Amino acid sequence: MVSTIQNVAIDCANAFELAQFWSAVTGHPLDPEDGPGDDEVQVLLPEGPLLHFNEVPEAKSVKNRLHLCLRPDSTCQEEVDRLLALGAALVADHRKPGGYGWAVLADPEGNEFCVLHSAAERAAAGVH
Repeated sequence: MVSTIQNVAIDCANAFELAQFWSAVTGHPLDPEDGPGDDEVQVLLPEGPLLHFNEVPEAKSVKNRLHLCLRPDSTCQEEVDRLLALGAALVADHRKPGGYGWAVLADPEGNEFCVLHSAAERAAAGVH
């Protein structure tokens, strides 16, 4: 027997607004049944688990113990720039020459996530 991961739950203060941010990040829609004021909102990803945003009363207070890592279609820098324009904040930059490393960003509610180098960047640098 095994279990399948249904969703990745993200606690937040405003489920609809944060889901809208992540919808723009991933390019995938919100569940059409979800709307402003809902305390649970999902981003419908085509494969794998859904992103499930759940309103909670307490604010985020410490670093995430679990986070998302994004592999962009564009370059890492182009994706970081795009996400900053969407409302993310740069937390730390661990990128190194040759396709290694990552940039740590935070979404509008402070949840950290990473942006990795693209597959094309890694292939050009000979990184597997």
